[in-house]
Amino acid sequence: MPFDHYIQANGKRLRCGYTTGTCAALAAQGAARLLLTGQAPETVSLRTPKGWVVEVPVEAPRLEGRTAFCSVTKDGGDDIDVTHGLSITAAVTRQPGADITIRGGEGVGRVTRPGLDQPVGEWAINSVPRRMILEAVDSVRAALDEPGGLLVTISVPGGREAAKKTFNPHLGVEGGISILGTSGIVEPMSVQALVDTMALELRQAAGQGARRVILTPGNYGSDFLKNGALPLPESIPTVKCSNFVGEALDAAQLEGFQEALLVGHIGKFVKLAGGIFNTHSRWADGRAELFCAHAALCGVDRETARALMDSATADRCLEILAEKGLREPVLRSLLSAIQRHLNRRAGEGLRTGVVLFSNQYGLLGLTQGAKEIIAAWNTQANP
Repeated sequence: MPFDHYIQANGKRLRCGYTTGTCAALAAQGAARLLLTGQAPETVSLRTPKGWVVEVPVEAPRLEGRTAFCSVTKDGGDDIDVTHGLSITAAVTRQPGADITIRGGEGVGRVTRPGLDQPVGEWAINSVPRRMILEAVDSVRAALDEPGGLLVTISVPGGREAAKKTFNPHLGVEGGISILGTSGIVEPMSVQALVDTMALELRQAAGQGARRVILTPGNYGSDFLKNGALPLPESIPTVKCSNFVGEALDAAQLEGFQEALLVGHIGKFVKLAGGIFNTHSRWADGRAELFCAHAALCGVDRETARALMDSATADRCLEILAEKGLREPVLRSLLSAIQRHLNRRAGEGLRTGVVLFSNQYGLLGLTQGAKEIIAAWNTQANP
């Protein structure tokens, strides 16, 4: 059955899809029901973290000895990528105790470098999909009053070959794809549609009299803002800019905004220190190079510089610098460079600043512009 959710983008009606994490949770739910009842359900469904319900048919259900298998086909909607059409399979078997254990199988990668969502040596099944799988399987146990332990193995036939077309080898995930997804949903949008949508949101905010705005790339930034780590007035509108930081600044200037505070994960916003204003890895990366260059300015040794260049993620770079006692000076150097490039791009008409954070370390630092903006906003909000 088709997933009947659509968005309007660039004048087109585009169908949404669901992530590999959602598929894994649905397949695990079906396999758990088959194992515990002896009968495979025709369909399985769950509510994604976004709040949308996904219901799909169960494919290839079978019992082999004490293990039940079910599969779900990945549907990316109109956002086609290398995982679209892959079969995500879950095998569920009983195990001693009461725990639900999740592991990967053929076609699912393993983490080989530090700094990713999962530790080195673990299967590349990210935190949100793990939680979705756990909840899906546990709901079956609860409904059937079956409290015994279960082992869930997620595999992806063809995943090893598909992973070669992704960034997994570069990131240090080997042997297959990653099971991903923060919202559980894939929302297709073209580059132009993303830019147009962002510009429209800025125009609407300006039309309501706003002259101050918070720009953040996506879900990570939104979640960080919600946790209250920054003392910001609730009246300031927040607009998602995706990877298009330069276009966001241009649009903010065009709409007459006077101040823009950019809040982003260091994995994206460290690129601003090199004047990279489209932060998508397809356009430019440079994360390791920028960390290495600013570490060199702070006196790092050759061995540490090489370790930084070999790092797969920004969090790993931060970990290396912390071990050498250089994290804070390098961050100060990066923040200074970020502010310099922001000033050049935004010009005199738009006051800007950047707040850097990471999921692992939390708030990392603020540029001078960000400090001044936040102080002014809170003074105006609390005269």
